[in-house]
Amino acid sequence: MALDIVVTNRYSMIPALLLVIAAVAYRVATGLSIHSGATWLSNFAPFAAIALCSAAYFPAKLKFSLPIVALFISDVIINSYYGASLFTPLILCRYLVFALVGCVGLALQSRASFKTLLPASLVGSIFFYVITNAFAWLSDPGYVKNFAGLIQALTVGLPQYSATPSWMFFRNSLLSDLFFTAIFVTCMSFDRSAERSRAKALSRTA
Repeated sequence: MALDIVVTNRYSMIPALLLVIAAVAYRVATGLSIHSGATWLSNFAPFAAIALCSAAYFPAKLKFSLPIVALFISDVIINSYYGASLFTPLILCRYLVFALVGCVGLALQSRASFKTLLPASLVGSIFFYVITNAFAWLSDPGYVKNFAGLIQALTVGLPQYSATPSWMFFRNSLLSDLFFTAIFVTCMSFDRSAERSRAKALSRTA
């Protein structure tokens, strides 16, 4: 009986793990598409949702390690394609923000549901937007270091990035975080329902 439960729990993680793999493939595909002019995809990415939901649903050893490894793999592929550095202060800041979003998910792990995780995804979007753009304002010499410069960083960004202003990143981040969080929670809710059904069937035959 105990062995059956362990096997069931292991198999119950498969849909979520496949979702993470699909997220890596999606981010790589969109990252390369943006280079071809699809700027509307900028920051429409699944990783904040994965950081949030992994911490809420996954076993302890995977809560933070899996989303960070998945993000790192996609960064390696995309940055190698563009010839960009993999270790910059802004990239490290982004990893720290995803860890912070994971902490939000961790706080909700005992009551993870649509009701808690969808609002949390909005909080994560705001964290990511404010922290990463404030960091860019502080670290990039292109920004004037005053309140007007901070507002510029939070709204339009630098002139050379006028095709993808900061507000567009924030809009896409909000939409993608809600969208991918909803997919993840739906997947896990369905899987938990199936797991309970299997457990009941096993208890009847025990």
